[in-house]
Amino acid sequence: MADLIKETRVENGWVRGVAAADPRVISYKGIPFAAPPVGALRWRAPQPAKDWEGVLDCVRFAPISMQCKPGTDPNNLYTREWNVDPEIPMDEDSLYLNIWTPAKEKDERLPVFVWYFGGGLMEGNPAEMEFNGERIARRGIVVVTINYRLNVFGFLAHPELTAEAPDAPTNFGLLDQAYATKWVKRNIAAFGGDPENITIGGQSAGGRSVQVQLTSPQTEGLFQKAIIMSGIRYGSYQGVNSHGMNRTLEQAEADGLDFFQWAGIRNLAEARQLESHTLMELFRNYAGIGSGLGPGTKMWAPVIDGTFQLGHFSEMILKNKRHMVPLLMTNTSSESWEMPQVQTMAELETLAKERFGNRSGEFLSAVQGENLAQTLENAKFCPMELGMRLYFEATAAEHPELQNYSAVFDGDIPGWDHPGTFHSSDLWFVFESLASCWRPFTGRHYDLARQMCSYVSNFIKTGDPNGKDVDGSALPEWKSYSTCKGQMRYATPCKQLDDLSVSPVMRFLTDFYLHQIG
Repeated sequence: MADLIKETRVENGWVRGVAAADPRVISYKGIPFAAPPVGALRWRAPQPAKDWEGVLDCVRFAPISMQCKPGTDPNNLYTREWNVDPEIPMDEDSLYLNIWTPAKEKDERLPVFVWYFGGGLMEGNPAEMEFNGERIARRGIVVVTINYRLNVFGFLAHPELTAEAPDAPTNFGLLDQAYATKWVKRNIAAFGGDPENITIGGQSAGGRSVQVQLTSPQTEGLFQKAIIMSGIRYGSYQGVNSHGMNRTLEQAEADGLDFFQWAGIRNLAEARQLESHTLMELFRNYAGIGSGLGPGTKMWAPVIDGTFQLGHFSEMILKNKRHMVPLLMTNTSSESWEMPQVQTMAELETLAKERFGNRSGEFLSAVQGENLAQTLENAKFCPMELGMRLYFEATAAEHPELQNYSAVFDGDIPGWDHPGTFHSSDLWFVFESLASCWRPFTGRHYDLARQMCSYVSNFIKTGDPNGKDVDGSALPEWKSYSTCKGQMRYATPCKQLDDLSVSPVMRFLTDFYLHQIG
């Protein structure tokens, strides 16, 4: 087995990896990128990892971050899908990352992909089956998946914390992401990666994390491209930017004080002495987390702290206050649709006046149908697609040289539950990890996954998803948003959708909010 083992040195010592299922890829799992955030380091910005003696065996995933026990609800879609193991090791000492590399020599300077997992910043982990980096690595890319702090461990704010560390009062999970990415920039050459060709990516809350990293002054020059999957939402009928993911520091501190009072915790010192599982259980009950993240859950997530996050990330991106790197953004065809919640045409007219003012007539003309049911169907739109269009239109206005790409996943998902293209279903395809899934995928699904993985890999390499598939054939052309104002449709077959495919209500909403922003 010695020929299957790879050793290399990083800044804290030697690490040993092992061949993946494909022996042409070496995986390193559980490399520490920061000191354990425990004891006095609980709710502190990440600190440097300590050096170790000898060679560190990196052959298995480190424990996942503290969160509710996964895999406990058989009726939960995500439990069936990948959050399957209630016995997976969990520990507050969780700041580790994983690497898959196809490099044979350290000087190959291969492109690098750094992945932030999703889960509402409340749950999730990089050991989930869909995040196997092997297939992307086989395309000549060094893949890195990172762990970071979640929920109360990652996003508590409190006046005592602000007084203690005003430069890093909260957002510890986001700080972990940035710290890990900086570790990658310093060390990835040891794995054959190019520290000057890094793409960050994430899905759902991981995608929102990417947006924060895109707008933080502390990550300038850290990466060259970004991928956001199902990570933006620009609503309308129920309120613009209704994702509720940006608290002010004052609001977050009030939440922290409320939690301490509810839990009977007198001060920060006492909170740091609590055993981690005890603290997690207290927060679980306080936040209302049941078998999943429902509408009643108190979501603790990014905080506008004035240091790492300077403003609402969505508003900042729309004003081009971000690192101007190429973006690839996607959504799935079944997720996050929004429709006016009205019972009569008169109610719709009232809603239109409230939302669109003197342009309400334009809106009503755009959605007019033969009856109320048809009108409401015409008014239906995807807030994630609207967010992407607004982002790209804002970019094109000031930076037409940037080529950005948009896609919608519209493949068929087999299974007895007939789930449609549910939120996160595209992950199996992007990572080409379908073989780990219980669903009865067949040849066409594997073909689609191969193409999607190739598109994403091409973008990671060059900033352009076009090029060859791994079978040597040319991928269907994917035009940039500036060229066609449409999306690539990930389906069988993959097909470019142009501006003609955009619904009248999407055209209206895009124009309306662009004028509001501008």
